[in-house]
Amino acid sequence: MHNSEKKNSNVTSSVAYLIIQELEERGKVYRLVDRQVTTIGRAPTNRIVLDDEVCSRNHCEIFYSDSAWYIRDLGSRNGTLVQGIPISQDYELQEGHIVEIGDSQAIFTFDVSRFSSRPTSDGSSAELESETMGAGHQSSWEEFNVPEIIQRKSHTRFHTPPPVSHSDRDRDRTSRELGRLYRLALDMGNVQSEQELSQIVLNGLFEGTSADIGAILYFDPAQQQPRKPEHLKVIAFQSVDELPYQKPSHFLSEMVFDEGDAILAHNIADDSKLSTRDSLGKIHAQSVICAPLRNKRGVAGLIHLYSTNPDNPLDSDDLEFTLALADQLAISFQNLSEKLRLSDGLARMEGENKALREQLELESELVGKSPSMTAMKAQILRIAPTDASVLIRGESGVGKELVARAIHFNSQRKKQPFVCMNCAALSEGLLESELFGHEKGAFTGATGQKPGKFEQAHKGTLFLDEVGEMSLGVQAKFLRVLEGHSFERVGGSVSINVDVRVVAATNRDMEKAVAKGIFRQDLYFRLHVVEVSVDPLRVRADDILLLADYFLNRFVVKTGRPIRGFTEEAKELLEAYHWPGNVRELQNTIERAFILCTGDVIDASDIQLSAVGMESDPQNVLPAAHTRYREVSLEIMEQEHILAVLNNTNWNKSRSAQILGIERSTLDRKLKRYGIHRP
Repeated sequence: MHNSEKKNSNVTSSVAYLIIQELEERGKVYRLVDRQVTTIGRAPTNRIVLDDEVCSRNHCEIFYSDSAWYIRDLGSRNGTLVQGIPISQDYELQEGHIVEIGDSQAIFTFDVSRFSSRPTSDGSSAELESETMGAGHQSSWEEFNVPEIIQRKSHTRFHTPPPVSHSDRDRDRTSRELGRLYRLALDMGNVQSEQELSQIVLNGLFEGTSADIGAILYFDPAQQQPRKPEHLKVIAFQSVDELPYQKPSHFLSEMVFDEGDAILAHNIADDSKLSTRDSLGKIHAQSVICAPLRNKRGVAGLIHLYSTNPDNPLDSDDLEFTLALADQLAISFQNLSEKLRLSDGLARMEGENKALREQLELESELVGKSPSMTAMKAQILRIAPTDASVLIRGESGVGKELVARAIHFNSQRKKQPFVCMNCAALSEGLLESELFGHEKGAFTGATGQKPGKFEQAHKGTLFLDEVGEMSLGVQAKFLRVLEGHSFERVGGSVSINVDVRVVAATNRDMEKAVAKGIFRQDLYFRLHVVEVSVDPLRVRADDILLLADYFLNRFVVKTGRPIRGFTEEAKELLEAYHWPGNVRELQNTIERAFILCTGDVIDASDIQLSAVGMESDPQNVLPAAHTRYREVSLEIMEQEHILAVLNNTNWNKSRSAQILGIERSTLDRKLKRYGIHRP
């Protein structure tokens, strides 16, 4: 039976060590594993053979059971002592227990690094040495060498040329490794991602070192300080024979982070610090290299390599090569990050430039900054990339065709045709021929084959102005094409299919036309997927002077005449006008003023406006027809009338002159003659 002594809560490892001191020999370290019973004695059949005459041939055994380690005496002649007490039954071993076997002593431990000398009764110490078992025992006993960090390096020899005193062999290896580093540097310069870069480095490491498992670990650049080992992310992993990968131990990672050195360690398979149970202990690694990826901010990541082959461990040359490649990789990561950042910035700027170009194209045609114009431009940019049919509504002259052009040139069809057609300008027969084309001899005057507007607009946009004027007969055929059906030219029999986006415009009340039966309801809904309304110029007075300057600049560029702009009186006159003909009327007015202007600035006297657009209230400016008769002269009547008009226009002289039907200069002379001054 097992002894009833209370178990040590720290004894949880299924791997332990026995450090044995035989007489005056140096201390030997043996690894105990849970799946084997370790027998001890003088007989060569034991797992651990002691050269001790006081020891029995089969003295004792150590085994693992129920999550604890036990020692059992095998009926030895001189007994087995633990902590100086002879044992008569299975005895649970705990950390630091001293076991006496004949004249030999042993320490039981889970962490061999705690002990650097043999146990002695007089307090003296002797150096430990690793035990190498005979070939006959290797099949059943896993020999162990003392776990240790073999080498630490902060700089690699590849940073400086080799000394002249180096042997030819050293120089040859250095040359080979430099050549390999050079080729890797070339490959690393052409990558586009961190994963691709890491894979190239791992391939180079597997070619240049004894590693059979390796990984590149990196911190997320967004990770704030302090960075900890658990924050590392594996961005590339490679292994031989599909071996699994485990991250380096927390202890090893922190050592690299804290001191920034690359570390080479041997005999780490089950060491409590260099290889924890949740990392390398599961795959029995024999040697490991952990190299930092160093940049200006510190350690940005790790190269982690290990070998599971005890006959081909990682060595100091592997450490040199790994550290050199780690330094190169850190620089490459930084350069790639900067490259990707610049690339993202460039792509973002290109996107912004594209948006600005689209906006500029829109601004160059659709001039105005009034709220309604700004909202309409935003709406155009939203609907243009789609293929939805659009119905543009607005009064005559507001610029519906410009809106249609803006939709086309901000769409994916902008490099394809933009074809316009006015449905009100043609009779029913000619409209059908223009839309769908005709064959030779289809009607009188059809002397040859002619493609219609639909064919001309293939892959592009067809703009139909005044679509409300289309006859019912043409509407039916038009609807079939919009629904995706083929059509034939007038007088033809060949079916034609087209890919066309239709943008229509009208100034009619389409709902009333549908209600009266003069416009097909199904065609109305087909066209009315998206509606864009264009406000008349009179409700966006903020745009009048912007449009006037735009048209003036166009005429200046076209003719070369150096006209600089408008006088304040001319601006007041333009803003005061009602503009019943909208933008088209404004354009014609500016062109006429440009032609009539004799100076370098357009004055109010150069602007000729239609009386149709004059806003006046006769009750405010005409003599009081509904008041009592007064005996006054025409001169007094004129003074009163001029004063009434000025008061009604808030003393806008240009507008008052227009209402009075006289020139601005004539009004100024009359004011001077009558002595009328602004109050």
